[in-house]
Amino acid sequence: MVVGCPVLLDGFASVQEEWDSLVVKTASPSIFLTPQWQRAWWEQFGGGDELLLWGLRRGGALVGLAPMHRRGDTIEFLGDTDLFDYHDFILGPEAREVFYPALVEFLSGLEWRTLDLRSLPAHSATLPWLQKLCGGLGYRVAVEEEDVAPGLELPPTWDQYLASLRKKDRHELRRKLRRLETAGPYRIVQGGADTLDQDADNLLRLMETSREDKRRFLTMERAEFFRRSFAAMAQLDALRLFFLELNGEPVAAVACFDYGGRRFLYNSGYDTRYSALSVGLLLKALCIKDAIERGLGYFDFLRGEESYKYHLGAQDLALRRLVVTRA
Repeated sequence: MVVGCPVLLDGFASVQEEWDSLVVKTASPSIFLTPQWQRAWWEQFGGGDELLLWGLRRGGALVGLAPMHRRGDTIEFLGDTDLFDYHDFILGPEAREVFYPALVEFLSGLEWRTLDLRSLPAHSATLPWLQKLCGGLGYRVAVEEEDVAPGLELPPTWDQYLASLRKKDRHELRRKLRRLETAGPYRIVQGGADTLDQDADNLLRLMETSREDKRRFLTMERAEFFRRSFAAMAQLDALRLFFLELNGEPVAAVACFDYGGRRFLYNSGYDTRYSALSVGLLLKALCIKDAIERGLGYFDFLRGEESYKYHLGAQDLALRRLVVTRA
Protein backbone atom coordinates (compact mmCIF):
# COMPACT_ATOMS: atom_id res chain seq x y z
CA MET A 1 0.00 0.00 0.00
CA VAL A 2 1.23 3.49 -0.86
CA VAL A 3 2.11 5.61 2.17
CA GLY A 4 0.71 9.09 1.61
CA CYS A 5 -2.48 10.97 0.80
CA PRO A 6 -3.20 11.47 -2.92
CA VAL A 7 -5.18 14.64 -3.70
CA LEU A 8 -6.62 16.40 -6.73
CA LEU A 9 -5.70 20.04 -6.23
CA ASP A 10 -8.18 22.85 -6.68
CA GLY A 11 -6.38 25.07 -9.19
CA PHE A 12 -3.02 26.83 -9.23
CA ALA A 13 -3.60 29.48 -6.57
CA SER A 14 -4.46 26.93 -3.87
CA VAL A 15 -1.02 25.33 -4.03
CA GLN A 16 1.33 27.96 -5.49
CA GLU A 17 3.52 28.46 -2.43
CA GLU A 18 4.03 24.72 -1.89
CA TRP A 19 4.57 24.23 -5.63
CA ASP A 20 7.27 26.92 -5.68
CA SER A 21 9.06 25.16 -2.82
CA LEU A 22 8.92 21.79 -4.58
CA VAL A 23 10.41 22.96 -7.88
CA VAL A 24 13.77 23.82 -6.32
CA LYS A 25 14.01 20.28 -4.90
CA THR A 26 13.76 18.59 -8.28
CA ALA A 27 16.78 17.10 -10.04
CA SER A 28 16.60 19.80 -12.75
CA PRO A 29 14.83 22.96 -11.54
CA SER A 30 13.59 25.14 -14.38
CA ILE A 31 11.10 27.92 -14.92
CA PHE A 32 9.03 25.50 -17.04
CA LEU A 33 8.12 23.60 -13.87
CA THR A 34 6.98 26.65 -11.91
CA PRO A 35 3.29 27.29 -11.23
CA GLN A 36 3.64 30.75 -12.77
CA TRP A 37 4.78 29.40 -16.15
CA GLN A 38 2.31 26.53 -16.23
CA ARG A 39 -0.60 28.73 -15.17
CA ALA A 40 0.25 31.23 -17.93
CA TRP A 41 0.13 28.39 -20.48
CA TRP A 42 -3.11 26.93 -19.12
CA GLU A 43 -4.89 30.28 -19.15
CA GLN A 44 -3.80 30.90 -22.73
CA PHE A 45 -4.20 27.44 -24.28
CA GLY A 46 -6.04 25.13 -21.88
CA GLY A 47 -9.60 25.88 -22.93
CA GLY A 48 -11.67 22.75 -23.50
CA ASP A 49 -9.25 20.37 -21.77
CA GLU A 50 -9.61 18.85 -18.31
CA LEU A 51 -7.06 20.09 -15.79
CA LEU A 52 -5.50 17.33 -13.68
CA LEU A 53 -3.39 18.81 -10.87
CA TRP A 54 -2.61 15.72 -8.82
CA GLY A 55 -0.47 15.77 -5.72
CA LEU A 56 0.73 13.55 -2.92
CA ARG A 57 0.82 14.68 0.71
CA ARG A 58 2.66 13.14 3.62
CA GLY A 59 2.03 14.48 7.10
CA GLY A 60 0.05 17.29 5.52
CA ALA A 61 3.00 18.48 3.39
CA LEU A 62 2.95 18.31 -0.39
CA VAL A 63 5.82 16.04 -1.45
CA GLY A 64 5.05 15.55 -5.12
CA LEU A 65 3.02 17.12 -7.89
CA ALA A 66 1.82 15.99 -11.31
CA PRO A 67 0.56 18.91 -13.45
CA MET A 68 -1.35 17.27 -16.30
CA HIS A 69 -4.38 17.67 -18.50
CA ARG A 70 -6.66 15.27 -20.34
CA ARG A 71 -7.55 15.89 -23.98
CA GLY A 72 -9.90 13.24 -25.32
CA ASP A 73 -8.39 9.86 -24.43
CA THR A 74 -4.85 11.23 -23.91
CA ILE A 75 -3.23 12.51 -20.72
CA GLU A 76 -0.22 14.83 -21.09
CA PHE A 77 1.89 17.29 -19.14
CA LEU A 78 0.66 20.86 -19.20
CA GLY A 79 2.25 22.70 -22.11
CA ASP A 80 3.64 21.50 -25.40
CA THR A 81 7.10 21.36 -26.95
CA ASP A 82 6.62 24.65 -28.81
CA LEU A 83 6.74 26.67 -25.58
CA PHE A 84 8.14 24.25 -22.98
CA ASP A 85 11.68 22.94 -23.29
CA TYR A 86 11.51 20.63 -20.27
CA HIS A 87 8.76 18.69 -18.56
CA ASP A 88 8.66 16.39 -15.57
CA PHE A 89 6.81 15.60 -12.40
CA ILE A 90 7.74 17.83 -9.50
CA LEU A 91 9.25 16.12 -6.47
CA GLY A 92 12.45 15.71 -4.56
CA PRO A 93 14.54 12.51 -4.68
CA GLU A 94 13.39 11.46 -1.22
CA ALA A 95 9.76 11.17 -2.40
CA ARG A 96 10.28 8.91 -5.42
CA GLU A 97 9.46 5.61 -3.74
CA VAL A 98 6.04 6.83 -2.60
CA PHE A 99 5.22 9.30 -5.38
CA TYR A 100 5.51 7.13 -8.49
CA PRO A 101 3.50 4.14 -7.20
CA ALA A 102 0.78 6.51 -5.96
CA LEU A 103 0.74 8.34 -9.29
CA VAL A 104 0.38 5.12 -11.29
CA GLU A 105 -2.39 3.97 -8.96
CA PHE A 106 -4.21 7.26 -9.53
CA LEU A 107 -3.77 7.07 -13.30
CA SER A 108 -4.96 3.47 -13.44
CA GLY A 109 -8.30 4.64 -12.05
CA LEU A 110 -8.85 7.17 -14.84
CA GLU A 111 -10.17 6.65 -18.35
CA TRP A 112 -7.48 7.13 -20.97
CA ARG A 113 -5.78 5.27 -23.77
CA THR A 114 -2.48 7.12 -24.05
CA LEU A 115 -0.20 8.74 -21.49
CA ASP A 116 2.11 10.96 -23.56
CA LEU A 117 4.96 12.52 -21.55
CA ARG A 118 7.31 14.69 -23.60
CA SER A 119 10.54 16.61 -23.03
CA LEU A 120 11.83 14.51 -20.17
CA PRO A 121 15.57 15.03 -19.49
CA ALA A 122 17.49 11.81 -20.06
CA HIS A 123 18.40 11.62 -16.36
CA SER A 124 14.79 11.98 -15.17
CA ALA A 125 13.70 9.39 -12.62
CA THR A 126 10.30 9.36 -14.32
CA LEU A 127 11.67 7.24 -17.17
CA PRO A 128 12.77 4.14 -15.22
CA TRP A 129 9.99 4.38 -12.64
CA LEU A 130 7.12 4.53 -15.12
CA GLN A 131 8.69 1.98 -17.42
CA LYS A 132 8.77 -0.47 -14.53
CA LEU A 133 5.42 0.33 -12.90
CA CYS A 134 3.34 0.74 -16.06
CA GLY A 135 5.02 -2.24 -17.69
CA GLY A 136 4.13 -4.27 -14.61
CA LEU A 137 0.45 -3.50 -15.20
CA GLY A 138 0.67 -4.85 -18.73
CA TYR A 139 0.64 -1.46 -20.42
CA ARG A 140 2.75 -0.94 -23.51
CA VAL A 141 5.61 1.47 -22.74
CA ALA A 142 7.82 3.12 -25.36
CA VAL A 143 10.68 5.58 -24.88
CA GLU A 144 12.05 7.51 -27.84
CA GLU A 145 14.66 10.16 -28.41
CA GLU A 146 12.82 13.44 -28.87
CA ASP A 147 15.40 16.23 -29.13
CA VAL A 148 18.47 17.70 -27.45
CA ALA A 149 18.93 20.69 -25.16
CA PRO A 150 22.56 21.82 -25.42
CA GLY A 151 24.18 23.64 -22.52
CA LEU A 152 27.48 24.28 -20.81
CA GLU A 153 28.96 24.37 -17.34
CA LEU A 154 30.17 27.89 -16.66
CA PRO A 155 33.72 28.44 -15.38
CA PRO A 156 34.55 31.19 -12.86
CA THR A 157 35.88 33.67 -15.43
CA TRP A 158 35.34 34.81 -19.00
CA ASP A 159 38.95 34.09 -19.88
CA GLN A 160 38.53 30.51 -18.70
CA TYR A 161 35.40 30.22 -20.79
CA LEU A 162 37.22 31.46 -23.90
CA ALA A 163 40.06 29.03 -23.23
CA SER A 164 37.55 26.15 -23.08
CA LEU A 165 36.33 26.76 -26.63
CA ARG A 166 37.77 24.98 -29.61
CA LYS A 167 40.61 27.00 -31.10
CA LYS A 168 38.71 27.90 -34.26
CA ASP A 169 35.60 28.93 -32.33
CA ARG A 170 37.62 31.03 -29.90
CA HIS A 171 39.40 32.78 -32.76
CA GLU A 172 36.12 33.47 -34.59
CA LEU A 173 34.41 34.84 -31.49
CA ARG A 174 37.26 37.23 -30.76
CA ARG A 175 37.39 38.31 -34.41
CA LYS A 176 33.66 39.03 -34.47
CA LEU A 177 33.87 41.04 -31.25
CA ARG A 178 36.68 43.17 -32.68
CA ARG A 179 34.67 43.77 -35.84
CA LEU A 180 31.66 44.88 -33.79
CA GLU A 181 33.86 47.34 -31.92
CA THR A 182 34.90 48.97 -35.20
CA ALA A 183 31.29 49.29 -36.41
CA GLY A 184 30.45 52.00 -33.90
CA PRO A 185 29.66 52.42 -30.21
CA TYR A 186 27.67 49.51 -28.83
CA ARG A 187 26.29 48.57 -25.45
CA ILE A 188 24.26 45.85 -23.78
CA VAL A 189 21.01 47.07 -22.23
CA GLN A 190 18.95 44.98 -19.83
CA GLY A 191 15.21 45.54 -19.74
CA GLY A 192 13.44 46.43 -16.52
CA ALA A 193 10.02 46.04 -14.94
CA ASP A 194 9.09 49.62 -15.85
CA THR A 195 9.77 49.03 -19.56
CA LEU A 196 8.51 45.44 -19.83
CA ASP A 197 5.75 46.08 -22.38
CA GLN A 198 8.02 48.02 -24.70
CA ASP A 199 10.88 45.54 -24.26
CA ALA A 200 8.57 42.61 -25.08
CA ASP A 201 7.35 44.42 -28.20
CA ASN A 202 10.94 45.04 -29.33
CA LEU A 203 11.94 41.41 -28.74
CA LEU A 204 8.93 40.05 -30.63
CA ARG A 205 9.58 42.47 -33.51
CA LEU A 206 13.20 41.35 -33.79
CA MET A 207 12.17 37.70 -33.58
CA GLU A 208 9.70 38.13 -36.44
CA THR A 209 12.15 39.91 -38.70
CA SER A 210 15.14 37.65 -38.05
CA ARG A 211 13.79 34.40 -39.53
CA GLU A 212 10.78 33.31 -41.52
CA ASP A 213 10.14 30.31 -39.25
CA LYS A 214 9.99 32.60 -36.21
CA ARG A 215 7.56 34.91 -38.00
CA ARG A 216 5.28 31.92 -38.65
CA PHE A 217 5.74 30.68 -35.09
CA LEU A 218 4.63 33.97 -33.52
CA THR A 219 0.87 33.62 -33.81
CA MET A 220 -1.26 36.06 -31.84
CA GLU A 221 -1.81 33.40 -29.18
CA ARG A 222 1.89 32.66 -28.75
CA ALA A 223 2.78 36.34 -28.67
CA GLU A 224 0.22 36.84 -25.92
CA PHE A 225 1.66 33.89 -24.03
CA PHE A 226 5.11 35.47 -24.25
CA ARG A 227 3.75 38.62 -22.65
CA ARG A 228 1.93 36.65 -19.94
CA SER A 229 4.92 34.49 -19.12
CA PHE A 230 7.38 37.41 -19.19
CA ALA A 231 5.23 39.27 -16.68
CA ALA A 232 5.04 36.18 -14.46
CA MET A 233 8.79 35.60 -14.64
CA ALA A 234 9.45 39.27 -13.87
CA GLN A 235 7.50 38.85 -10.64
CA LEU A 236 9.81 35.94 -9.78
CA ASP A 237 12.83 38.15 -10.61
CA ALA A 238 13.80 35.51 -13.17
CA LEU A 239 13.29 37.43 -16.42
CA ARG A 240 16.39 38.81 -18.14
CA LEU A 241 15.76 40.67 -21.41
CA PHE A 242 18.98 41.80 -23.08
CA PHE A 243 19.35 44.11 -26.06
CA LEU A 244 22.43 44.89 -28.11
CA GLU A 245 22.37 48.52 -29.18
CA LEU A 246 24.65 49.73 -31.96
CA ASN A 247 24.87 53.46 -32.58
CA GLY A 248 21.91 53.83 -30.23
CA GLU A 249 19.67 51.40 -32.15
CA PRO A 250 18.55 47.97 -30.85
CA VAL A 251 19.89 45.41 -33.33
CA ALA A 252 19.54 42.14 -31.37
CA ALA A 253 17.57 40.85 -28.40
CA VAL A 254 17.44 37.74 -26.22
CA ALA A 255 15.00 36.56 -23.58
CA CYS A 256 16.70 34.67 -20.76
CA PHE A 257 15.57 33.36 -17.40
CA ASP A 258 17.81 33.02 -14.35
CA TYR A 259 16.52 30.27 -12.09
CA GLY A 260 18.08 27.72 -9.78
CA GLY A 261 21.63 28.97 -10.44
CA ARG A 262 21.20 28.59 -14.21
CA ARG A 263 20.56 30.87 -17.13
CA PHE A 264 18.06 29.63 -19.71
CA LEU A 265 18.27 31.21 -23.18
CA TYR A 266 14.63 31.05 -24.23
CA ASN A 267 14.39 32.99 -27.48
CA SER A 268 16.08 35.66 -29.54
CA GLY A 269 15.93 37.87 -32.61
CA TYR A 270 18.04 40.33 -34.53
CA ASP A 271 17.89 42.94 -37.27
CA THR A 272 18.92 41.21 -40.50
CA ARG A 273 20.48 44.43 -41.78
CA TYR A 274 23.29 43.71 -39.31
CA SER A 275 23.74 40.03 -40.14
CA ALA A 276 27.29 40.64 -41.39
CA LEU A 277 28.24 41.76 -37.87
CA SER A 278 26.88 38.54 -36.30
CA VAL A 279 24.93 40.63 -33.78
CA GLY A 280 22.69 37.73 -32.77
CA LEU A 281 25.58 35.40 -31.97
CA LEU A 282 27.56 38.10 -30.20
CA LEU A 283 24.69 39.07 -27.93
CA LYS A 284 24.33 35.43 -26.89
CA ALA A 285 28.07 35.24 -26.16
CA LEU A 286 27.87 38.41 -24.10
CA CYS A 287 24.93 36.91 -22.19
CA ILE A 288 27.23 34.02 -21.30
CA LYS A 289 29.79 36.57 -20.10
CA ASP A 290 27.15 38.28 -17.97
CA ALA A 291 26.04 34.94 -16.50
CA ILE A 292 29.64 34.13 -15.53
CA GLU A 293 30.03 37.53 -13.89
CA ARG A 294 26.83 36.92 -11.91
CA GLY A 295 28.22 33.62 -10.60
CA LEU A 296 25.73 31.35 -12.35
CA GLY A 297 26.80 27.75 -12.83
CA TYR A 298 25.18 26.63 -16.07
CA PHE A 299 24.09 28.19 -19.35
CA ASP A 300 21.22 26.32 -20.97
CA PHE A 301 20.60 26.96 -24.68
CA LEU A 302 17.45 24.84 -24.46
CA ARG A 303 15.85 22.76 -27.18
CA GLY A 304 17.37 22.49 -30.66
CA GLU A 305 20.55 21.68 -32.54
CA GLU A 306 21.37 25.12 -33.95
CA SER A 307 25.05 25.24 -34.86
CA TYR A 308 25.82 28.45 -32.95
CA LYS A 309 25.25 26.63 -29.66
CA TYR A 310 28.15 24.29 -30.32
CA HIS A 311 30.37 27.14 -31.53
CA LEU A 312 29.76 28.68 -28.10
CA GLY A 313 30.81 25.49 -26.31
CA ALA A 314 27.55 23.65 -25.64
CA GLN A 315 27.22 19.91 -25.04
CA ASP A 316 24.01 17.97 -25.67
CA LEU A 317 21.52 16.84 -23.06
CA ALA A 318 19.08 14.32 -24.52
CA LEU A 319 15.34 14.86 -24.21
CA ARG A 320 13.11 11.80 -24.26
CA ARG A 321 9.45 11.06 -24.79
CA LEU A 322 7.68 8.34 -22.84
CA VAL A 323 4.41 6.98 -24.23
CA VAL A 324 2.24 4.53 -22.28
CA THR A 325 -0.60 2.85 -24.11
CA ARG A 326 -3.31 0.60 -22.75
CA ALA A 327 -6.25 -1.14 -24.34
